[in-house]
Amino acid sequence: MSRLNLPQLAPEVYQAWAAAEMAIRKGPLDAVIRELVKIRVSQINRCVFCIDMHTTEARKAGETEQRIYHLDAWRESALFTETEKAALEYAEAVTELGPHGVSDEIWAAVEKHFDEGERGGLVAITAQINLWNRIGVPLRLQPGGY
Repeated sequence: MSRLNLPQLAPEVYQAWAAAEMAIRKGPLDAVIRELVKIRVSQINRCVFCIDMHTTEARKAGETEQRIYHLDAWRESALFTETEKAALEYAEAVTELGPHGVSDEIWAAVEKHFDEGERGGLVAITAQINLWNRIGVPLRLQPGGY
């Protein structure tokens, strides 16, 4: 059971976050990459609600079970493209945000594989899923209900 029903208790703020999510979805970033980033960030943050939601969304976007299973070990897997690896590397760096932030090397790979609009989408979706995780984890959101 969730600790708090945030949409009910803070509807204006929650609706603004949901509107930001919808705007990001309308952007040019590929839907599969968007969902891979959401899953990977949610794995790092241990947000079961978001892992469940975004593995379902990824399947709807055409993602395979095998790639979802490999996501936690994407560096070792041959199933991901260089573009997807650049996105995942960036998402992990942002999520873990060490003392030096996102390295120039990681950002250069993002620039190599994504145009400006897609880069904006990648930055936005990585920030947005970290926001959702930071709601889901402390509120103990569980799949299937709020």
